[in-house]
Amino acid sequence: MLDLSPLWISLRIAVIATLLTVGLGLAAAEFMHHYRGRWQSLLDGCFLAPLVLPPTVLGFLLLLLVGKHGPIGALLEAAGGSVVFTWYAAVLTATVVAFPLMYKTVLGSLEQIDDNLQAAARTLGASELRLFWRITLPLALPGVLAGTTLAFARALGEFGATLMLAGNIPGKTQTIPMAIYFAVEAGAFWEAAAWTGVILAITLGGLVWLNRWQRGRQSNRDRKSSQTRSQNASQAKHTGTAARQRTFPTPPFSPSPPSPLPTSPHLSVTLTKRLPGFTLDVSFCSDRQPLGLLGASGAGKSLILRCIAGTEMPDTGRIVLNGRVLFDSETGVNLPCRDRSVGVLFQNYALFPHLTVAENIAFGLPPNLSAQRQRQIVEAQLGAVQLEGLEHRYPSQLSGGQQQRVAMARVLASQPEVLLLDEPFSALDTHLRYLIERDLRLWLEQYPGVTLLVTHNIEEAYRVCSHLLVMDQGRISTCDTKHRVLEYPQTVSAAKLTGCKNISRAVAVNASTIHALDWGCTLQVSDPIPPALTHIGMRAHQFGFLEALGREDTFIPSAPNQPQGRPKANHPSSLDRRHELSPDHSAIPLSPGALMAESPSACGTALPNTFPCWLAMTSETPHRMTLFLKLHNPPGHPGDYEVQVEVFKDKWTVLKTMPLPWSVVLPPERLMLLA
Repeated sequence: MLDLSPLWISLRIAVIATLLTVGLGLAAAEFMHHYRGRWQSLLDGCFLAPLVLPPTVLGFLLLLLVGKHGPIGALLEAAGGSVVFTWYAAVLTATVVAFPLMYKTVLGSLEQIDDNLQAAARTLGASELRLFWRITLPLALPGVLAGTTLAFARALGEFGATLMLAGNIPGKTQTIPMAIYFAVEAGAFWEAAAWTGVILAITLGGLVWLNRWQRGRQSNRDRKSSQTRSQNASQAKHTGTAARQRTFPTPPFSPSPPSPLPTSPHLSVTLTKRLPGFTLDVSFCSDRQPLGLLGASGAGKSLILRCIAGTEMPDTGRIVLNGRVLFDSETGVNLPCRDRSVGVLFQNYALFPHLTVAENIAFGLPPNLSAQRQRQIVEAQLGAVQLEGLEHRYPSQLSGGQQQRVAMARVLASQPEVLLLDEPFSALDTHLRYLIERDLRLWLEQYPGVTLLVTHNIEEAYRVCSHLLVMDQGRISTCDTKHRVLEYPQTVSAAKLTGCKNISRAVAVNASTIHALDWGCTLQVSDPIPPALTHIGMRAHQFGFLEALGREDTFIPSAPNQPQGRPKANHPSSLDRRHELSPDHSAIPLSPGALMAESPSACGTALPNTFPCWLAMTSETPHRMTLFLKLHNPPGHPGDYEVQVEVFKDKWTVLKTMPLPWSVVLPPERLMLLA
């Protein structure tokens, strides 16, 4: 009769070793996931070494470590104990050989987790322990189960190192692999085959179960997503008209916030952060008026938000929010994310995929609130963002706009003192972007804290924010009200980032005249010429055309006593009336670039900065035409142009019938003098 003791010994050893491996593997993987020190490669190699070392070599190394002449073995010998040739030695070897599989599998799962999810949890007040149990471990669960299964299979089949350290003692250390080996040596072929079948059945059974569990999990997600898409399509079909006519949502704030926000919020930021090939060096302040951080990709906008939120530590500087020092390099103050009261709306929303909508919103609420109170707040948030009835759905079952609303409700539910918006509309289509942006503007009107919006879209920043901070290669190019930033960008980089498409090198001729080198023309200016002048700019929608069309549009000269500089609001010139900047900087209410007149003499005065121009090429948008013009001479080829002019299509319909050359006007008060 077959002795079953190897089966029970193997199972006991494998189970204990697997439990040890899970704990050690999780700890090692979590540590290595965040560790970026100089010993990273060496530590990773040591953790993986048992996977590639020959079993006899590994067994000998363990013998040197825990044998009677080894450091650990000597201590055990002094205490009257020993590990060698006991079942403890078999557990030790099984744990060592199974550890690399658990460690590497879990590490791979951790690396697949979006860093923004962990950053979001921290900014919502989660401690590192809560972050691990509520976010990291559930998201890494497939990898943990896979690693556990592989570790158990490896521990069950360990032979070489176990033979050297624990020996083959029947009823004590003789595992199934030992029984197979010595059965073959004794010629008991059928006994070896039976044990081989047992170990194959156990190992393959575990792997088959794991694969079926993962496939079932994916199938359930796909089925729920399919059902949700069908429901969303049905709702959109039956409620499309109502959705378009719906009223603005109520701002999603808690009925009674955990702590009242200051009546006069204030954020002061001074920081320096050095990265390879890039240095961020900024200093600015902000209050309740939303501040837009505008700049090209890589200018340092998102890095500023990460430093304020605490997910990135500046090298030097000081960050103060409502009198609380969040970071100070001189005094060593560096509050953790959870204590900063900073809310971040990430570009990809960073909703926790394994939590429902209600659980996502409730995640940032104080843990001392009762379950009933948390439920009331969540219901209020859902009502505010018009997502009632979706509290039990998961983020994968929501549309992009719904996810954005949940993310905003989650951030604002905890009443942060500062709200950081990192490209919140970049992942939305045009219509949905308009709807979400409209609601966001309403929310920000009611939000009592500091708001920073990161974007590279000047129109978006202009509509949402009252102040703009323009970034260029880690430095602040300009910071002022949005009107002044658009009217007086001051620098070439600021002009480009705020949408100026016509910039030329320039030199001063006298106190009121400059020469545009790239345009080949001498221009009168109304503003004082700065000593550091290097360029001149002109926005595409602020040009005019002077054609003998016999139309009612005529130039009206400025008031005789109009002082130098930009026209005053109560004494606008006709150019100002027809070229007034709209809030979105793109939809000009009157006729941009399409000012027509009968002739200069018809107005009683000659217009300055009027030049002949020829059309080189055009570019069309739904409402406007962009004209690429060559000044002074006909273009030699379609790409031969000097300025871009934007006109509405009704003006283009008239203008395109006129013979060339046309007369283009560069109003002196619209020329931007740049350093």
